[in-house]
Amino acid sequence: MAHGWEGAVLKLMRGKDFTLTVTGVEAVTERYRRLRVTDGGLLAAVPPHPTMWARLWFDRGGKPHQRAYTLVDPDPRAGTFSLEFALHDGTASDWARAAEPGATVDTTVQGTGFDRPDPEPSRLLVVGDPASLPGVNSLLDAFPEADATIWFEAPDPGDRELPFRVDAERHELRLVERIDGGGQLVKEVRAALPALVDDPERVYAWVACDTRTTRELGAFLRKEVGLPRRRVHALGYWRADTN
Repeated sequence: MAHGWEGAVLKLMRGKDFTLTVTGVEAVTERYRRLRVTDGGLLAAVPPHPTMWARLWFDRGGKPHQRAYTLVDPDPRAGTFSLEFALHDGTASDWARAAEPGATVDTTVQGTGFDRPDPEPSRLLVVGDPASLPGVNSLLDAFPEADATIWFEAPDPGDRELPFRVDAERHELRLVERIDGGGQLVKEVRAALPALVDDPERVYAWVACDTRTTRELGAFLRKEVGLPRRRVHALGYWRADTN
């Protein structure tokens, strides 16, 4: 499938193209689906790092359509990883619902990266939702010795059964209902987070929700909590059209 002008721009920016092949499918919940894939040489060309993502290409009405997804459990020796989809109405979700072993999807790796905080954090402050759960889990895996507080927006009751990689001894998971277009999540984070920051240089905050919520919380962490910019990662994973 041709990738249109976006693909051409990514190629100019040294994006690398690969084709993934589905080898297994798992319905984790009614609204969350995991696909196991072979990587088409991706992990040999681009060694994995925490929260690594790639752009998948889909056909939408005859035009190329790309969305970014985090690699889950990348295994360079086997050349495999998984992709997890929080299902909703949309081209990528439609593809994931229909995908069976043998299905293929083009992918481009360009723009992914992870600046490991130095010094290493003793505490992680994480804000996410079903779309960013693979990134949340990857981050927790990357810092197994750090304590963590995770605020997780769960729009659907089934989201409480998602595969959170939390350690009861080190991690506190706070599930938050989606109310007021992310307003409840912002309210709870603003109320509780500052008390968890004893040393800004030993904390690492990672926020990945809808764009508006992420922008508001990123500004709060830097301007009101006083975390250095290098200790905050805030990236909107999706745009909310309505509440």
